[in-house]
Amino acid sequence: MRPGRSSRPRTRTRPRHDDAVDGFVIAVDRGRYTCVLPDAPDGAAITAMRARELGRKSVVVGDRVSLVGDISGADGALARIVRIAERRSVLRRTADDDENTAEGRLERVVVANADQLVIVSALADPPPRTGFIDRCLVAAYDADIEPLLCLTKADLAGPEQVVGYYTELELPYVLIRPDSDLDALRALLAGRVSVLVGHSGVGKSTLVNRLVPDALRAVGVVSAIGRGRHTSTSAVALRLPRTPDGDGDPGWIVDTPGIRSFGLAHVSAESLLHGFPDLVEGTVDCPPNCPHTPDEADCALDAWVAAGKADPRRLASYRRLLASRAGEGDPREVERNPGDPLAGS
Repeated sequence: MRPGRSSRPRTRTRPRHDDAVDGFVIAVDRGRYTCVLPDAPDGAAITAMRARELGRKSVVVGDRVSLVGDISGADGALARIVRIAERRSVLRRTADDDENTAEGRLERVVVANADQLVIVSALADPPPRTGFIDRCLVAAYDADIEPLLCLTKADLAGPEQVVGYYTELELPYVLIRPDSDLDALRALLAGRVSVLVGHSGVGKSTLVNRLVPDALRAVGVVSAIGRGRHTSTSAVALRLPRTPDGDGDPGWIVDTPGIRSFGLAHVSAESLLHGFPDLVEGTVDCPPNCPHTPDEADCALDAWVAAGKADPRRLASYRRLLASRAGEGDPREVERNPGDPLAGS
């Protein structure tokens, strides 16, 4: 006779899964994870589920995992994710800046193990918003990944205003026109895992389709008021095709849904400043625990900007983020300064 359910012997011993193979998560959909084997990136995609022993550990796009079970990639085959490798970087965002709100406490992992954050911004239709770019830069520096500014629709407007705003940062950028080749961008993406973020309507999905013709990501239209429709609904990692003269790794891009806000509640006030490296040196003469707010009389940042060592718009953007973290203002609202058409967040 089998023992009753209450008297069955139990053990905490878990299998070691010595036969597990390494995988790379390229998509997540309702508890199913699409993975590929690093040694066979052009092979069949493997559908997997998360093993129970992982508990509440989440699996996200970009994770390096260990797989057991059926890894053939055949229709109906199902593997199991039994381990998640330590992440070398984690790009996060929240729905709000204030950590005291429910939205601010809801932290979303955008992608794991990214090497580069490609901030896609249109130069016109819709107009560029440096406030949003500043948020992305803060998130990139906080995650310890390199930023790259990708300016689309360069046939409609010049890049001088946007590039001039980031002169002190020496932020790398590329210009994209509908008829231009993408060789310069491909060179910057090669050998890396790059995550693309941007407002809806900036041409991100169109760019992805040009980089990876087989991706067939949906392309929307920009409305008459300059706002784009959301066309990508979930993050997905796409293998860049090899070029005829390319011998190395062409890299991966992670396409993400178009977003209207990039909350930074997970970033401390101290780390927030590191998203503005052109202002960091100006805080040397600030008093201890200086909040750097406009009402702080002894804050040295005003004198730093007055001396021409930083763009006053950068200080205004930094202080808007500080105010938003304190719950003063809505990060989803488009803030504009008089005379500064680029200040929208």
